[in-house]
Amino acid sequence: MTKDVIALTPTMPDVPTLLAGLYAGGPDLRVRTAADGAVVQLCTPDGSTLVSIETPILIHTPGEPARLLGTGTTTPDSPVWWTEARATTAIPEAGQLAGSFAGRLATVLNGTTWPPEAATTEVIPLTTDNTATPANTTPHPAIDVLTDTTALVLQDRPVIPMTSWLSDALRTAITSDRALHIVTPNTARLTLPTRNALGGHPHRWVVQDPHDGYYDGLSGAVLRWQNGTFTPVSTTSRTTPVAQAFTNTTDTGDRQLILALRTHHPADEQLILGRALETTWHHLTGTPPAGWSTAEPVNLPWSPRQLTDLARRRAPQPTWLIAIGHPDRPALATIRIARTPAGVEEDITLSLGYGEYEPPPLEAIPSLAEALTTGNHGLTSMLTSLRHAPRDLAIPPHITPPPTPIALTLGPDTVHDIGTHHAQHPPLSLTPTQLGPASRPALHYALGDATDDQTWTTLKHLTQHLRTGA
Repeated sequence: MTKDVIALTPTMPDVPTLLAGLYAGGPDLRVRTAADGAVVQLCTPDGSTLVSIETPILIHTPGEPARLLGTGTTTPDSPVWWTEARATTAIPEAGQLAGSFAGRLATVLNGTTWPPEAATTEVIPLTTDNTATPANTTPHPAIDVLTDTTALVLQDRPVIPMTSWLSDALRTAITSDRALHIVTPNTARLTLPTRNALGGHPHRWVVQDPHDGYYDGLSGAVLRWQNGTFTPVSTTSRTTPVAQAFTNTTDTGDRQLILALRTHHPADEQLILGRALETTWHHLTGTPPAGWSTAEPVNLPWSPRQLTDLARRRAPQPTWLIAIGHPDRPALATIRIARTPAGVEEDITLSLGYGEYEPPPLEAIPSLAEALTTGNHGLTSMLTSLRHAPRDLAIPPHITPPPTPIALTLGPDTVHDIGTHHAQHPPLSLTPTQLGPASRPALHYALGDATDDQTWTTLKHLTQHLRTGA
């Protein structure tokens, strides 16, 4: 039985329906709130947490449940209410209680559940002697095991999204000087936001493998549980073996077009953020982003003004956001907005997925560069690259080739700071395209079409040259 059960309903669960769901364990269980009322917990009579239920969220974004739960998931038409229940692993009945809670909501509100086999409407009596079972005393409902050095989250979903639960678990781990380790079966995949959040020591994606035991899903290092954490196995030659499952890959022909943009804006009341991303998205797909959010599932309709208002309220603290595209063209962006002494900066990474017979629109990159540098977008730089990776943008626990650079674009302020003459004359067989007025131009360097392995060397030499002029 999975620990996570989700009810998807066409209408919002009201108080009577939620109470009917919470009665899944009978009248002897207790109910309390956590996280300032955002989480309701079903507990044993002595206070041990059984099931934690997050406040329902309304998803306006088409295709979002299928993206995160599997394309075979039967869901009501968008918009849909997403109510997530997470059961503790400490008490066997907890998973059944989560299924009964979600099943009752889906039955009353004519919805569905994920996974469908978890749903029931039966009362689940608590038969385990929980006085002999360790209570869930971890500081967050998403953390299953807490040691002196590590917070473990056990997940068996097909796709591991950066939910608000998982984001809070990561924050809890960091603030307590711990590593976050997400443990999954080898069939699970990460979303790009989750992969980016785990992108560096000491955090890990721990994959269970029938042959190697455990390995790191991002590096392939074989792992073992030692002294309260997962650490790489060391051989007698002091090397770390790589799991065979990590290297077993098949090239499907899928590719991802990746654009890393940085923008800078004066901090004034008229500023609207997200315009550079919106222009890029529309230029490459013909439509703006479908939705945005601070976590997955992405639930809000796309609105540059609303995301600007959020970033303004959070300033001077940075704001991290996700944007998602329409289901027919997989596209996802992460955005980090930061207030600096010089103004407001956006750090954006947009990834778009293409199948074997869907050529990425490389021919559109030069005109996109012109639109971003001559419009009022505050572009500082844009690096465009292409990689062989799944069309749906999910990260499998296998080795993935690095992206190959295609083009580098520098905004007019960046060119000015480097020195226009210096930036226009790199010691390479590169002739940049001048964009905008000659008095203060932007420059676009075409590096290749992703068929030449030497492109990284070319980019390295170019960036070294540009740094000497700054």
